[in-house]
Amino acid sequence: MKTFVFHFIVAFTATYLFFSQADLPIPYNAETTTAMFLGILTLLWLSALFYNKSYFRKLPKAINLLLYFLKELFLANIKVAFDIVTPHYYMRPTIIALPLTVKSDLEITLLANIITLTPGTLSIDVRKDKKILFLHALYVKDDDIEQLKNYIKHGFERRILELTA
Repeated sequence: MKTFVFHFIVAFTATYLFFSQADLPIPYNAETTTAMFLGILTLLWLSALFYNKSYFRKLPKAINLLLYFLKELFLANIKVAFDIVTPHYYMRPTIIALPLTVKSDLEITLLANIITLTPGTLSIDVRKDKKILFLHALYVKDDDIEQLKNYIKHGFERRILELTA
């Protein structure tokens, strides 16, 4: 994870320094900037083969977590927007105590932030022993709390554990 952050910063800085020059051989727009940033990031990723073997296993898992989060973010936004524009009230707010499999502060923080960023759910607190995360959910079908717990555990929490293991 540290290597990826370092590569991200290096690629961003190199792209910024290149486009801050006065005479550029390529046009300065969003497409060329993104392409150059991704190109530099790809080269740095490939160079990591020589000094960090786990980087190749973790980057696809980070991309998997990001894509899963974006999918869940989109679906949750659709659900909340649908509830807003329809006259029927679909919300069933519930407070849930989610037992945690994640252990480190980084993992717990990442899970809590992902839950909070997804519309319809909000992280409230973590117990002092870091074994339970309390969260507020707007849509719990027929008081099926266990289904929501499994959904979070097998979705976000599993992907976070794969990334940080």
